[in-house]
This record gives sequence, structure tokens and C-alpha cells, in this order.
Amino acid sequence: MSAVNESEPMEPSPASRRQVLKVLSGLLLALFVSTLSSTVVSSALPKIIGSVHGSQTQYTWVVTATLLTTTATTPIWGKLADLFSKKALLQIAIAVFVLGTLASGISRTGGELIAARAVQGVGVGGVQALVQIAIAALIPPRERGRYSAYLSGTTSTSTIGGPLLGGVIVDTSWLGWRWCFFIAIPLAAVAFLLLQRTLNLPVLRRENVKIDYLGATLIATGVSVLLIWVSFVDGSFAWASWQTAAMVSGGLVLLAAALWVETRAAEPIVPLAIVRRRTTALAILGSLAVGTAMFGTAVFLSQYFQLSRGRTPTEAGLLTIPMMAGILIASIVCGRMISRTGKIKPFLISGAVLLTVGSAGLGVIDHETPMVFLGVSMLLVGMGVGMTLQNFVLAVQNTVQLKDVGAASSTVSFFRSLGGTVGVAVLGAVLARQVDDKVASGLAAAGMSSGHGMSGGHGMSAGQSSSAVAQSPAAQEIIRVAYGDATAHIFLISAGAAVLAVIAAVFLKPINLRSTLDLPKKKADATCAERTRP
Repeated sequence: MSAVNESEPMEPSPASRRQVLKVLSGLLLALFVSTLSSTVVSSALPKIIGSVHGSQTQYTWVVTATLLTTTATTPIWGKLADLFSKKALLQIAIAVFVLGTLASGISRTGGELIAARAVQGVGVGGVQALVQIAIAALIPPRERGRYSAYLSGTTSTSTIGGPLLGGVIVDTSWLGWRWCFFIAIPLAAVAFLLLQRTLNLPVLRRENVKIDYLGATLIATGVSVLLIWVSFVDGSFAWASWQTAAMVSGGLVLLAAALWVETRAAEPIVPLAIVRRRTTALAILGSLAVGTAMFGTAVFLSQYFQLSRGRTPTEAGLLTIPMMAGILIASIVCGRMISRTGKIKPFLISGAVLLTVGSAGLGVIDHETPMVFLGVSMLLVGMGVGMTLQNFVLAVQNTVQLKDVGAASSTVSFFRSLGGTVGVAVLGAVLARQVDDKVASGLAAAGMSSGHGMSGGHGMSAGQSSSAVAQSPAAQEIIRVAYGDATAHIFLISAGAAVLAVIAAVFLKPINLRSTLDLPKKKADATCAERTRP
């Protein structure tokens, strides 16, 4: 791998299509397996928690721990990619991911599993950020649209398809839930070897490099505190409580301190000069909305099909095929049209509108909604995700110098992951509260006591409800109706979030994708001058 001194800037030569496809084989496999790990457990969670004798709080944290560390570490990986070898960092991230995955598969208690999933999330954050960064360093923005379909399709299919695979694994008697983790290890090893053979990127070596360890620590800690609060509020403690006051104020103080540090650091983890730009700020807003819709849909639709419509985990995964089809078709067609025209804004607006309409359609479902209506709504959501997921990142990558593409890309990815993490936690809390209220009223109307164990407060979850379903046919019907009707509320919230993506896309300046890897020299000089202006 050749080295390039930053004091003598040069325009990297775009790779040939054949070279790009060879490199993409390893990059996309790494991205697929890392994203899959975040959702494959969703269908298997009741069996997993039962096997490790976990509590209801641990049930939530098996998912949240991975999302939490993924979100908190994404900007750190991105900044490191601007300072060191992207290839080496990506392989390190894969190694961390494999260690966390192996530890998850051999966990014996709920606490061990949560800790292992947290380590796994650190690797996931690195892989997801660095794959996008490597592609940005390899392909000019104008050509990147052609390949972004592969990236978007891989991310979205693994996110939506995770529950399907998890369902198949737990429904197969000779496999067992531990293979939800073990299946990723050989795939990650193949990705590691492919990248070793195919990925060769120039390293920008700079003198007197300083890593903002303090800023990184403050960002990670502040985000973690707030996400822990979001995960537990209204379940373990009330909104108006000393725990809420302590966590919210503590998290905000930590993030305020991080902001102060970032304005003074020589090598800030999150470059504020980039974040303040109109394109980046709007892309962050859009990514928050898309993350909420994508992760929320993947997690809660599977639960809806199982608990309200009586489907098995495998059947629940199969019923999400319309969404996967929408993602794949839209990302491929949209990517090719973006490469052909060099325009990105019209596709972002169209995708955000489709996402809003599809989410609104899911916002009116109940326990008897025709499957055709569900399929059409899921198709629209999938098309919206396919047209927006990677293109908000592409819009930002087009406006920054190659040396800043790591920090810029990971910053947008960070907020998309943050949207997904907060979205899952908040939507889950809303769903639990709605189910609890509907079950309680249903039991009262049927003259049944809530002491049957079916109404356990706002912390009710799929695991508790599944146990309650076995009580009696009448109770089973009450639970089914409650989950079916309550699910609509969370998708209405997702539709509201998707409206923010529409607003962000509308207010983006028209963008012409450049056909070079780096900014033209005059524009780059002007950008540097703008960044250093007091």
C-alpha cells in the first residue's frame, strides 16, 4: 500500500469498475454481516432471554447495548480514518466484532450477553462507518450513485432480513439461538481475507497528529447517558423523577463540555466547521428521520406479525418481503439515475415522501388489516428507505475534501444510528404503554382480573405478553387485539419523523455530483479559507 504525504496533495486516480467490484465484494460482505447482527436476534429474543435466565430489563438491553455502542463510537472511527490507514482500521473493527460475536454466542447469563453485545457494537460502528469511508475514498461522487445501490441494498436487506433469519434459526431444532451469533463469524472471516487481498488505499500521513481523546470520551459518555435514560424512562422510573433529572442534566452537561472541547481541539472528533454547513445539517436531520423509520419498522413489524397476527418467527420475516423488495428496487434504479444525471435532490425528496406515505399507511393498521394493504405500505416504506438511506451521506461527501470525508461520513451515519437507537427505545416505550392500557381495559370489559399476569405496567414486552397469551382463549384474543391496534400509534410517530426528512430534502441546495475523488483545487482552497476564518 502506497503512502502519500499530505504536504504534497495529489488527485487520487479513480479505480476501474473491475477493481471497484472486487473491493466491494469484501466491503459489502463486512457491512452485511455487521448490520445483520443488530437485528437477527429480534425474533429470537424470547428464547434467548429464557435460556440465559434474564430479566425483563435485560430483554431490552440485549438490543439496546449494541445500538448504544455503535452510535457512540461511530464518529470516533470516522475521525481515526482521516488520520490512519482505513484498511487497517476496518480489519481491526472486524476483529472486535468477531470477538464480541463469539462472546455473545457462548454467554451463560443475561449480564454476560449484554456486555458481549456492547463489545460487538463497537465493531459494528467501525465496520459501518469505515465501509462508507472506503467507498468514498475509492469512487468519485458522480459514479458513487451507481454503486450506492449495492450499499443501500446490503444495509437495508440485512436490517429487514435479520428477523427472518433469526426466526428460521430458532425454528430449526438442530441449530438453536446461539447460531444467531455464530453464523456471523465465518462470514466476517471471509470479509477480512477479501479486504486483505483487494483493498488498497493511499494513507495520508501527517506530522504532529493529535487525537482528541477527551472529546471522544465526552461524546461517547454523554450520548450513552442520554440513551440509557431513553431506554429506562417510564419503565424503571418516571419522567418526572430524580433519575430523569440526573441523567438528562448529566448527559447535556457532558455534551456541552464536548462541544467546548471540539471548538478548541486541533483534530476534533466531530468537525464543527463541517457540521455547521447547510448541506451537512440538513443531511443530519434527514438521517435522524430515516434511521427512526428504518429501525423502528424492522423491529416492530416482526413483533406485530407474531403477537397480533399469530405468525411464527419465520412467517413474520417472510411477510416483510415487500419492504425488502422496495428497498432493493428503489436503491438500484435510483442509484443508476443519480449517476446518469448527477442530480440527487429530486430523489431525496421523492424517497422522503414515499417513506412518509408508507409510514402513515402503517399508522392506520389494526389486528384485522388486510395483508395486501400492509404489503403496499411496506413497499412504499422500503422504496423510501432505498432512495434516502445512503444518499444523504452522499450529499455530504460531495461537499467536503477527501481528507475530511471520514469525519463527514461518520457524522451523518452517527446521527442516523442515533435516530434508530432513540427511535427503537421511544417507540418501544409508547407501544408498551398502549398495550398495557388496552389490555387493562379489555380485561375489565371482559370481567377478568388484571392479576392474570397480562398487565404488568408500562414495561410490558413481547416476552410477557407471550406468556400471557397462553392463559386462556379470551386472554389470547385481548392480547392480539391490543398489540394489533397499538402498533398503529408507533408508525404514526414514524410518519411524523419522516416528515422531517421531507423538509430536510426540500431545503437542500441543488447538488451536482462531482466526477473527481477530491474537490477541485480552487474550491478546496476556498473551503479551507472558510474553515480557518475567525
